[in-house]
Amino acid sequence: MKMPLRRHLPARAGSFFACVATALLVMLPAFPPVPSDARLNAIQQRGFLTAHTRTSPTIYYQGRRGPTGFEYELLRRFSDYLGVSLNLEADHHLDSVLPAVRERGDLGAAGLVLTPTADGVSFTRPIMEMQPLVVYRRGLNGIEGPDDLTDLTIGTLRGTRGTGTAASLRELQKTYPELSWKESGELEVAELLAQVESGELDAAVVFEHQFRVNRLFFKNVERGFMLGKPGSLAWAVPAGSSPGLLRQANRFLDGLQQSGELDQLIERYFGHDDYLEYVGTRTFLGHLDSRLPRYTADFEKAARKTGLDWQLLAAVGYQESHWDPDAVSPTGVRGLMMLTSATAREVGIGNRRDPAQSIDGGARYLRQLEKRLPESITGDDRLYMTLAAYNVGLGHLYDARDIAEMRDGDPNSWADVREALPLLQQREWYNRTRHGYARGGEPVIYVRNIRRYYEMLRYVERSRQQFFQLEQNATRNDTLMPFELVPPLNPGA
Repeated sequence: MKMPLRRHLPARAGSFFACVATALLVMLPAFPPVPSDARLNAIQQRGFLTAHTRTSPTIYYQGRRGPTGFEYELLRRFSDYLGVSLNLEADHHLDSVLPAVRERGDLGAAGLVLTPTADGVSFTRPIMEMQPLVVYRRGLNGIEGPDDLTDLTIGTLRGTRGTGTAASLRELQKTYPELSWKESGELEVAELLAQVESGELDAAVVFEHQFRVNRLFFKNVERGFMLGKPGSLAWAVPAGSSPGLLRQANRFLDGLQQSGELDQLIERYFGHDDYLEYVGTRTFLGHLDSRLPRYTADFEKAARKTGLDWQLLAAVGYQESHWDPDAVSPTGVRGLMMLTSATAREVGIGNRRDPAQSIDGGARYLRQLEKRLPESITGDDRLYMTLAAYNVGLGHLYDARDIAEMRDGDPNSWADVREALPLLQQREWYNRTRHGYARGGEPVIYVRNIRRYYEMLRYVERSRQQFFQLEQNATRNDTLMPFELVPPLNPGA
């Protein structure tokens, strides 16, 4: 059951556009003595920091190789900075984060827009800029500016005290009083984009970095135009009672900014949105000639050890890293087959950046996943689910099989599981599973890409073998010619 969007009717006067408050934020000195306070003392005494957050691909989620997300990465580093462990309360939606911070502390980190006027909380310095963006369903032509929005059914997520993407619409409503939209504090961006793709909404306003992370999962949702002024991502702490915690957070963020690490993290998580982008034939063939020959023997050796097709392993390696042994993902996985440090230890790999070791470890891990699948999954269904598990994790694959069964599908059929996987991005479904939220659209695209690369590898290999055979035949028999010689009509001419 879809969560409702609250309807906003046209109004002559909009609320104050709070995003300009970023310029009013007073930056604290970088290295003053940091006063202690009761909350900071309590955190240090109990040994952990509690953060209220949300499951979202831009914030925090359980990935195929453990917890990940931009704000999770910052929180993990901040807890290390304080010398404590991290405790996440992640079962929040946008409307419930700040009340939880006010009532229970310690900190809110959930895609929050800096709001100096928010009741009962104080915000840190800005972490990154967030630009509102209009997106729309493919087939709606000419969505190029505010004039094109007034007749559309638009959705967005509710902000705090008129901030965020909703604030950009309220500001626009001052000029276009006939503009209306729906908003909710309980949906997530993926659910909003799903409503655009399905036709429940014509358009939506989301933050640009959120769309970049989600765009490949929603092929029928198009980028429109930037709307209004950007806001600032920030963390929230209880107002008044946590000056020491707030100063420590600001010192931590200042240090990350000064060292360049913050910009590096932003680039790692949001600078590249092409991991699942299908590489066309021309680029693939270029890499096939320039890169694959260096690793073909390693793929063949790993295939002999595991009983897998070496071209399948090569296709997985291409999807993971484009056959680049120095590749590193935002979550810290690295190497040609993109192994985590934990997976590398599990399969006995000492150096993930060594291509031979990475290929060997990736092949053995793929075979391990295949052996752990139920025997009821057979044939190509077994292969595709093994590949999906390599991407999203075995636990999330099992959750998708459960969802397929809930929907009266066959949990042993890849076709039915493929339809269920994207539902792991919707609260309605992932709340009913064991492992919770996942970027379920990703393994669907991942498997599809590998199948395409595998077919191209096989085609090229068959073509080369046929050409080689033709050359061999011609060498063995000089009279064998690919064309028949036709004599001239007039031999004496």
